Amino acid sequence: MNKRLPHALFALATAALLTTACTPAPKENKIADPGTQVSGTVELWHFFTEREAAAIDTVVKDFTDTHPNIKVTVKSGQDDSKVTQAIGAGNGPDVGLSYSTDIVGKFCSSGAWVDLKPYLDRDKVDVSQLNATVRSYTEFQGKRCAMPFLADAYGMFYNKDLFAKAGIAEPPKTLDELTADAKKLTVKNADGSLKRVGFLPLFDFYENAAAHLAPATGAKWLTEDGKSAVGTDANWKTLLTWQKDLVDWYGYDNLTKFKASLGDEFSADNAFQKGQVAINIDAEYRLAFLKDQTPDLKYGVAPLPTSDPSRYGGGYVTGNIVGISKNAKNPEAAWELIKYLTTNDAAVTKLAGLIKNVPTTTKSIADPALNADPDFKAFIDIFNNPNSLTSPPTASGPAYQETFQQFLIKYQSGKVADLNGGLTDADKQINSVMTLGG
Repeated sequence: MNKRLPHALFALATAALLTTACTPAPKENKIADPGTQVSGTVELWHFFTEREAAAIDTVVKDFTDTHPNIKVTVKSGQDDSKVTQAIGAGNGPDVGLSYSTDIVGKFCSSGAWVDLKPYLDRDKVDVSQLNATVRSYTEFQGKRCAMPFLADAYGMFYNKDLFAKAGIAEPPKTLDELTADAKKLTVKNADGSLKRVGFLPLFDFYENAAAHLAPATGAKWLTEDGKSAVGTDANWKTLLTWQKDLVDWYGYDNLTKFKASLGDEFSADNAFQKGQVAINIDAEYRLAFLKDQTPDLKYGVAPLPTSDPSRYGGGYVTGNIVGISKNAKNPEAAWELIKYLTTNDAAVTKLAGLIKNVPTTTKSIADPALNADPDFKAFIDIFNNPNSLTSPPTASGPAYQETFQQFLIKYQSGKVADLNGGLTDADKQINSVMTLGG
């Protein structure tokens, strides 16, 4: 699953590359001639743990069974900060698997991950077999330094029992409907504190990142010339006005106290799984947690509600990315492993089924077995919907989102009186950090 990295850790993960982001990229590895026998050991670092790590091991074994001359050493639980620090120290892995598409711009522009185009061209790999959105977030300024390793599509989960009890027949399709349903589903204690929340609108709750909610209004991060658009795109004001109105209805202090009482997002005490939150923004990987941790919960899946009904059907799309480290000891074997994990339809389909992430090749997306599960198919439909959005890569990595998040935390607490002025200031701050990052 693509666990969105907390903003403080995002900064740590990219710090190792920040000082080199503006320096020329190193010379690319010289690739072997076509037909050259590839052998040796390749080291793969990834962030997955437990069930998902076991799935990686299963498919890596499939690779070594069909590539007996290549041995793969796998290190699980390696987050982006460990990978970037290792690369900066000159001892990075051959293959790095990241959970953050936001870091692609930094990896590509700094040369931390090598350009894969020579390998793709030599082996005649047709990248058009990859979904257009994942193609967009695995390259930066014409340089493809990453390949997509499964994807995540974000939509809305809703508690069917709570909906029925509140007399709500279907999931909300517009933001106005989401507000109305959230109020109907909210239950307070005798002292006025919150016992159950219909929808928890705080931007620092679970997956409520600005990027994940931006498709609700079609808000864009960047202008055509690569500058911040948060102050000029009216869709951001629409989203933030809706969010703040709902926060104010609950009361900011009430929400923060309620949020503090909730369990960890990736534990069995997840607030949606415990029935403490009736509607929640989340991705397809939640399906596996629901099956494992709360199999009796009756829930539904739907696209993200929108401000404009004509845009309904989409959500946020992101994913995991994989690339070859600039100090890889065996780049040829690394490429063979990456090519297998990202372009072999059978391998991609198997990984998608085991990890419960959305596949990224044309054939795997259409696999009948994956589409047989109506809830999983709902996320495949979101993934394929033209109204779905992703966050664009920049040379500063996720810095523009981190900076905006700081503004959002102040805004939702009531510390920003003038939204227009605040967004203008946020624009300036975002442009400043992007300039420093590049």
